[in-house]
Amino acid sequence: MAFLVHDARHLERRALRAGAPERSRARRRQWRVDVLQALAVASVAVAVGLFLADGGATRFGDLGAALGSLGILAGLAATDLVLVMLLLASRVPLIERAVGHDAAMALHGRLGKPVLVLLVAHGVLLLSGYAIADGVDLVAEAAAIWSLPDLPLAIAGFGLFLAVVVTSLVAVRRRLRYEAWHLVHLLSYLAVLAALPHQFSVGGLFAEGTWQRAYWLAAVAATLAAVVAFRLVAPIVATARHRLVVESVAPVGDPRDGVVSVTMRGRGLDGLRAGGGQFLIWRFLAPGQCWQAHPYSLSAAPRGDRLRITVRALGDGSADLAGVRPGTRVAIEGPYGVFSEAARTRSRITLVAAGIGVTAVRSLLESATFRPGEATVVLRTPAPADGWLLDEVAALSRARGATLLTVPGGRGRGWLTPAAEQEGLDLRSLVPAVAESDLYVCGPRGWAEHVLAQARAAGLAPEQLHHERFDW
Repeated sequence: MAFLVHDARHLERRALRAGAPERSRARRRQWRVDVLQALAVASVAVAVGLFLADGGATRFGDLGAALGSLGILAGLAATDLVLVMLLLASRVPLIERAVGHDAAMALHGRLGKPVLVLLVAHGVLLLSGYAIADGVDLVAEAAAIWSLPDLPLAIAGFGLFLAVVVTSLVAVRRRLRYEAWHLVHLLSYLAVLAALPHQFSVGGLFAEGTWQRAYWLAAVAATLAAVVAFRLVAPIVATARHRLVVESVAPVGDPRDGVVSVTMRGRGLDGLRAGGGQFLIWRFLAPGQCWQAHPYSLSAAPRGDRLRITVRALGDGSADLAGVRPGTRVAIEGPYGVFSEAARTRSRITLVAAGIGVTAVRSLLESATFRPGEATVVLRTPAPADGWLLDEVAALSRARGATLLTVPGGRGRGWLTPAAEQEGLDLRSLVPAVAESDLYVCGPRGWAEHVLAQARAAGLAPEQLHHERFDW
């Protein structure tokens, strides 16, 4: 009995050591996230503190001055948060590796409405404060300040930012093509550039020699430099360095499904540091397609000088890929995302996918670190033996000692078939050890949210949940 107890404890310690690298990596990643969050909050505090220290604290002597000062503070906070938004969207590697592209862009989107409210408050409070100080009504004051230097440009910047926020609303976004939505969002850079001059020319707030002027010039310059470096220069360098060209385009499954695998070859792809589960933004340099940017996950772990994506025709851009000819040059951005080993917190791993979401799961299954018996793959498929890349996933599962489960069901029916859900079959029933796993979910939004809800009910902590979205 003593031997058995000792052996059990030995196995337990061995299992804990096996999970140590994942937990250590998760702690380091969480530390980076905490630091980034603290810096974002601190940037707003610094903006407010500099204003108050530079004489702003004395500007609350009467109602007009108080309203004007509150308006200035609202404008400073809004400007600071706009810079944070631009940094979140600039694909800075530190941010990408810490929070991931999806989370960064989700926060970028959530900040839009608060910034818009602050900008409106900035204008209303300043106008009201000036009107009270001058003893005139709001209309007369608005007419008087219209001639202030750079104010019309600032109002134009507000209009551009309003267009960005409105097109981000789900109801509006669904009516736009990705390219149109992306073009509108480029206006946010113009909005910042249009609003900046009036901050330095109106009211003497950022006078020469003040700490405020130095801080804001440095903040704006650093933000725009990050945008140029990582959204413009880095993709050009990566494209020139790796020289990707299309090697083959092959249909997957029934040609009527419109699913194709595009294999590309290049050079020095080890330097790209792309991992299974990650995605890149691809631009195929063929007539009529150069202007289209496609965010697609790798459907196979990079091997030697080759990369592969598998795409379903869900729009004009993705449908055109079936006609791309071998030899076509490919421009790239990335890799992006933490739907990868970088997000691991446990030694066990559960991969769940539906539809074309199998691409990210298939490449992650190929490259993830686990021992036989520690991985489970659950695929939502049209039929038990029918699914895109199912044969490849099955072969990888056998070779690596992973458990593969297929759950048949049609699109739009939830996580499982109605009959199965009525019988109480859920994620925990399918994967009994899911609570001790990292869970990676990739597929349509509604379906994925259903899976994640079951995972939370099964006791998984937020750091164990990893979701790759297939929408924009």
